[in-house]
Amino acid sequence: MIEEVVGKKVYGTWIDMLQKLVPEGITHRLAVVIAGMLRYAEIVSHEKQDKSLNARKLAEFFELSYEQIMEDDIEGILSLTEYFLKDANVSYKRFNAKGDEYSIAESAVYEFFSWENMPWKR
Repeated sequence: MIEEVVGKKVYGTWIDMLQKLVPEGITHRLAVVIAGMLRYAEIVSHEKQDKSLNARKLAEFFELSYEQIMEDDIEGILSLTEYFLKDANVSYKRFNAKGDEYSIAESAVYEFFSWENMPWKR
């Protein structure tokens, strides 16, 4: 659904970026890039929702995600994030120096939800 909303060219560029950046990338930097992709998809879905059923569904999905984060539930948007990382055929699970597993996708989701939460804007 996300590819239909943002367009094949944009989505293809994202996939190419992920394939080139993720393997060697640092998680906290990748998370912001991926969060930007989610934010772009959210904006475009709202712009196109009156003309496209898929855009309307995606816009509603993002709205629901904001409601779910209030209950500490990120599963929906995490699934979407993991979907396009899988589509790029890159691993989003990593291990820190202590051997604990963590997820680039999960870090990206939290960056997405804190996109506008900047201390200097308070």
